[in-house]
Amino acid sequence: MNSLPLSALFAILALMLVLSAMFSSSETGMMALNKYRLKHKAKQGHKGALKAQKLLETPDKLLGVILLGNNFVNIFASSIATIIAMRLIGEAGIALAAGILTMLVLIFSEVAPKTLAALYPEKIAYPAAYVLTPLLKLFSPLVWLVNFFANNFLRVFGVNVKKENSDHHALSHEELQTLINEATGRLPKQYRTMLTGIMQLENITVEDVMIPKQDIYGVDVNEPIDAVIKRIIKSPFSRLPVYRDNIDQELLGVVNLRKLTPLLPKKELTLKDIIKATRPAYFIPETTTLNVQLSNFNQQKRHMAMIVDEYGNLQGLLTLSDLLEEIVGKFSTDVQNKTFTQVHLNHDGSMTLDASEFIRDINKTYHFTLPTDGPKTLNGLIQEELETIPPVGTCIRLEQYVLEVTQISKHAIEKIRLTQLPVED
Repeated sequence: MNSLPLSALFAILALMLVLSAMFSSSETGMMALNKYRLKHKAKQGHKGALKAQKLLETPDKLLGVILLGNNFVNIFASSIATIIAMRLIGEAGIALAAGILTMLVLIFSEVAPKTLAALYPEKIAYPAAYVLTPLLKLFSPLVWLVNFFANNFLRVFGVNVKKENSDHHALSHEELQTLINEATGRLPKQYRTMLTGIMQLENITVEDVMIPKQDIYGVDVNEPIDAVIKRIIKSPFSRLPVYRDNIDQELLGVVNLRKLTPLLPKKELTLKDIIKATRPAYFIPETTTLNVQLSNFNQQKRHMAMIVDEYGNLQGLLTLSDLLEEIVGKFSTDVQNKTFTQVHLNHDGSMTLDASEFIRDINKTYHFTLPTDGPKTLNGLIQEELETIPPVGTCIRLEQYVLEVTQISKHAIEKIRLTQLPVED
């Protein structure tokens, strides 16, 4: 080296700085790659993505060859800088050369290239993969030796490199939800809402979205045929439960009104025809989650299920459209689609609601955060808090919400006034 001219030494030093920048940027670029976009590019046959994906399968080897090359060129650059300093200034120039080289490496070979790679990882990582792949093959024995000692050193602290790498990219339920929420601009709001609905199916039970027993629209075959036909004609639903006197005592089944429609214009419909067209009811427990029930609807070829509690008592019913609305949002104009027609907005900013409304539906419609881990309705929520049916005028506060009882019956709370208080800083 001492025999080389200064111009050649400066050229070698510049080359080492460029190589150092290449290794530094490739390290950051590889690690900053979006793993899911990388998989997508690789499936499309992108050669750079395929090579990068192959390298990232063994990150210890990838980092080994990058750091091996980076440290070699940095140390070699330091040696060249020392020789140059000795020739120009003498021994006093060694410290000065070290300081200048440190700044050059830091700026041009570390911070600048790594920042660029972090901003544009694909533009750096894919071309770098073409260089790193043959380097890894060329120096594989040396890389293996370095990784052997490094990986065994990590095992002392309980880190298994291969196992950690296999589990590293698995997303939890919460992380996937965050990924969907942050897809603003790249994924339309409608699709983000649908994906969120799908994610939440496993946390919602049929009890949360069912039509309560007292709101079920059905047909009592013990009524006069004229009243039954009138009820069928006015029905907003395509399927109706059929029962005698009381739906709790004798539920005959479910009738599809399409089977009865041809008989209505001819006025030939009889109670016998209705009972004959009735299909046995399909019962499910109230604790069934929506993701399970969606699969069950498909397997059973059903559109309606009757929901029972642990004692076999009827609690309500669930239709396939009710379930799908949890994914795609409201698409029905039925009278029982929970559109809150009984809500009255007061001048003071409060609202008067039916106490039988479902808390989940209120939260979703008005973006409230009322607790949903206990009772399903406002009536149940207040009674659980007070452990009694309170008199009119009773108020309770739940976080930033004030619930005031405005109307009661003998067995339940009928109306409440809900006021949302400003959030305290």
